[in-house]
Amino acid sequence: MGGGALIAALPLFTLLFLLGARRKPAWVASLAGLAAAVAVALLAFHMPPMRLLGAAAYGAASGLFPIGWIVFCALLLYRITVETGKFEILKDSIGSLTADRRLQALLIAFAFGAFIEGAAGFGTPVAVAAAMLTGLGFSPYYAAGICLMANTAPVAFGSIGIPILTLHKVTGLPIDGLSAAVGRICAPVSLIIPAYLMLVMCGWGGLRGVLPAAAVCGVSYAAVQFLVSNFVGPQLTDIFSSLAAIGSLVALLLLWKPKDGFHFKWDASAPPAPRRHSGRELAVAWAPYGLLVVSVLLWGWAPFRSLLARADVKIAWPGLDGAVYDFNWLAASGTACLTAALSAALLLRVPWRMFAGILWKTMKQLLLPELTIATVLALAFLMNYSGATAKLGLAFAATGAVFPFCSALLGWVGVFLTGSDTSSNALFGNLQAVTAGRLHLSPVLMAAANSSGGVMGKMISLQSIAVAAAASGLSRREESSLFRLTLRHSIILASAIGLIVALYSWTGWAG
Repeated sequence: MGGGALIAALPLFTLLFLLGARRKPAWVASLAGLAAAVAVALLAFHMPPMRLLGAAAYGAASGLFPIGWIVFCALLLYRITVETGKFEILKDSIGSLTADRRLQALLIAFAFGAFIEGAAGFGTPVAVAAAMLTGLGFSPYYAAGICLMANTAPVAFGSIGIPILTLHKVTGLPIDGLSAAVGRICAPVSLIIPAYLMLVMCGWGGLRGVLPAAAVCGVSYAAVQFLVSNFVGPQLTDIFSSLAAIGSLVALLLLWKPKDGFHFKWDASAPPAPRRHSGRELAVAWAPYGLLVVSVLLWGWAPFRSLLARADVKIAWPGLDGAVYDFNWLAASGTACLTAALSAALLLRVPWRMFAGILWKTMKQLLLPELTIATVLALAFLMNYSGATAKLGLAFAATGAVFPFCSALLGWVGVFLTGSDTSSNALFGNLQAVTAGRLHLSPVLMAAANSSGGVMGKMISLQSIAVAAAASGLSRREESSLFRLTLRHSIILASAIGLIVALYSWTGWAG
């Protein structure tokens, strides 16, 4: 990496140093990274001050809406279930399936989390799953860590396939080809993710006790992910894959139970036997999440979404020629989530004073996480508009023959920066395709590599860490410890994606 690229990467180094070495909270590290990005933009890239302010403000606004909006609404929905006592029934319903913490993690963090990722995305699955595991009695640190690592396999097809649709828009490449290539890259890793989670969570001994469940979960998820992405399309890949994983786990638990009696150090005693509830009680308790799925699917339905889009407010952003901020307040996925939350409050007959209290608690809980989200997006947009992002991209392109491996890592860096596979595809997707053409590689495969490698950056993005920490109740000082935990696994899995892409590039199989 040349001197110019090293200077361009200074904001990234600042983030990594403060999080990994100095153990600073995510919001402190993100503010320092933004300050470094401002210095680099002014001094190294000679960016005009008004353009600099416009880019940073544009990024911050994009961070708060739609990303911060959907996180807020998802956590609001969760808090409604907690304050009304319905979450206790949810815990009992899961506990009645199994009291084994490992299987609860597979069901909630991986399978149910993938379902929420497919329906909503943008931080929702981490917020919901981490909160649910903590509520079930998991250590907040373990709950946050396992949910961050589980939120990898489904990310490329999240939010009804938005990352793939974005990649299609910025590159002009066929959407079916991109979907198929991403599925072929991600499916081999999805196959092992459940077992990998168990290995990280409880070691080899703990993994052996639930190996049948991890295998069934991984095989069912990966097989359906491959088939749907290749023969149906990106929109329903996560939905069908997660349902297959949930169904296969439930069916297995009817026939098999682990016999090793594994316990964590933080959970030395067996959890209490869950209460039995009537079918009506279970239906009412699960109804808020059913409403969430129905709302998001409705919002993703093209005719309905087009109707809602009529209320969009498009703002020509000052300081940035041609930049338009789309304030799609009604069509946004977060609004679908808010609709589910308000409907749940009505269904559960929440008094307005209680609802106001829940709203206030949610706002307080997400104050610093929302600041982190806005700051990191400001940093990412500033790097993009100043030319620092392009400089980093060209440094990766100069790797030549090993570019297929580095292509996945570029997507990984993009998601680390923005917290979103969609945003990473918007930033780097076309650069990947153009570079592939210059190197006589498949543009479809390299663009797909950006999205596939990006999924492994999700677990180390500051937004995801802030959301997981807030949802599980971790202190802000513990965010840096969470980052160090996920960093090494993120590097290992991103490298695995890079090797798969390189293998496909050499053989010409995908794309």
